[in-house]
Amino acid sequence: MTDCPCTSGKAYEDCCGPILDGSAPAETAEALMRSRYTAHVKGNYDHIADTHAPEAQADYNKDAARAQFAGVEWLGLDITATTDGGPSDDTGTVTFTARFRENGELMAHREKSLFRRIEGAWMYVDGDINPAIEQRRVEKVGRNDPCPCGSGKKYKKCCGAN
Repeated sequence: MTDCPCTSGKAYEDCCGPILDGSAPAETAEALMRSRYTAHVKGNYDHIADTHAPEAQADYNKDAARAQFAGVEWLGLDITATTDGGPSDDTGTVTFTARFRENGELMAHREKSLFRRIEGAWMYVDGDINPAIEQRRVEKVGRNDPCPCGSGKKYKKCCGAN
């Protein structure tokens, strides 16, 4: 039993293997994303081409991809967010980071990918490379403001006392 390259923690035979060999469809957009990453690791550029939506197929060249990634060592996939893309959805997005080493240099490819179900099969439509990360918003609480914990006391007499 071999671990799946998509870093799902599952065995390849129970994860991306059946999707790549065509014996099972990807049930979710995330499953298709994981199988596409695994296809890069295994050099299965037919799977990547076959899972492009019709409008995206013209932009993909298997030979160019094979040449581009020939010296790449794939190190792992991190799924950071998914929106929709479940078994009953028709569209979904998957935000991910694919880590790899190229010419001895550690690199990462971040993308927010759009997927659409076409005739029952999930397909890659398009991706936003290096999407902006939503900034955390921190609201400053003044000493005399009500404490955000809901105690009813002033902040300086409650959580701000430390």
